[in-house]
Amino acid sequence: MKSLSRLGFRPASLPLAADDILEFHAARLLLLMYICGTSGRIDGLTKMAKLDFFVRYPDFFQIACAAIDKTSAQPPASDAIESSMIRHHYGPWDKRYYQVLGHLEAKELITVTKHKQSYQIALSALGRETAKALAERPSFQGLVKRQREVKKVFGSKSGNALKDLIYQLFERQVAKRALGQVIIK
Repeated sequence: MKSLSRLGFRPASLPLAADDILEFHAARLLLLMYICGTSGRIDGLTKMAKLDFFVRYPDFFQIACAAIDKTSAQPPASDAIESSMIRHHYGPWDKRYYQVLGHLEAKELITVTKHKQSYQIALSALGRETAKALAERPSFQGLVKRQREVKKVFGSKSGNALKDLIYQLFERQVAKRALGQVIIK
């Protein structure tokens, strides 16, 4: 994964996927904290990853909504997976999280603090301003809408509750996958 600032010498003829760009993931996580967090904070990497899973896998989000009888969720505009995740010890995970969170912390957009056995990831004042500006951009409206739905349905649940729900509902797609294997429909 590369930062846009390091792609200046890349030949323009080579294809470049958004999934390969650090800032793509950083923007999504900033918005996740801003929209799905409580006062711009998400308590725990597990909760962050599971909320991100439901944002990135809209078809799984719809199945989970139906399973818990939350009819308020709107059907996704597209059931395409935005960016794949892998099966990790605690369910869906993105091996780039540590790099992206480190990037956001170095840019002073977030703070990461240890609290008991987990980490609290919180927007800084600059992070809140940046996330607010991103949320207002037309290019992020689809993502913002999905994140608002995820917040409405799952925002009050703990990371462990979300992990358990994912393992229960998506046993074949997630729980039975080997560690490190990509999660697919």
